[in-house]
Amino acid sequence: MDVELVIAAQRGDEESFALLVVAIGGRLQSVAHRILRDFDLAEDATQQALLRIWKNLPKLRDPARFESWSYQLLVRACYAEAKRSGHWTPGLRLVETDEPTVDPMAGVADRDQLERAFRSLSVDHRAVVVLRHYLDMPMDQVADALGIPVGTATSRLHYAMKGLHAALDAAARPTAQEAIS
Repeated sequence: MDVELVIAAQRGDEESFALLVVAIGGRLQSVAHRILRDFDLAEDATQQALLRIWKNLPKLRDPARFESWSYQLLVRACYAEAKRSGHWTPGLRLVETDEPTVDPMAGVADRDQLERAFRSLSVDHRAVVVLRHYLDMPMDQVADALGIPVGTATSRLHYAMKGLHAALDAAARPTAQEAIS
């Protein structure tokens, strides 16, 4: 991130801020969607984060931390949107049919299973997974973006991965009806 651009925006230069939004806006939107798993909620969270960034930018002490600070505000906005929306997730379930065993859509089914498992995580756990694995942030930056200690971020990541594995394992087990057949 261009520190001079951040400093100019801190002084109230709207054009500099617009350039910052162009530089980081797409990534903020993408991260919000990965955390919230809903385009409309992600859009709302991104807009709220951008408003908070503009409002609080003059208070940012270290312009070099702009990007990490922006993610911190975004994650808070995602939490607020998730809370406001009531954590709605669809309760869909795949139904077995008498189709051939070779399924050309197996990759799609695997991706859907992973999506359902990811949706089963709390917003806290999704946020740490997205920041660590999607943005490839080191754990100290993940902790900073979430406003928590590194140990807590590491613990959340551990439990998030454990939850993903458990959800995927549960989805792979046959249902009671399938076991009887």
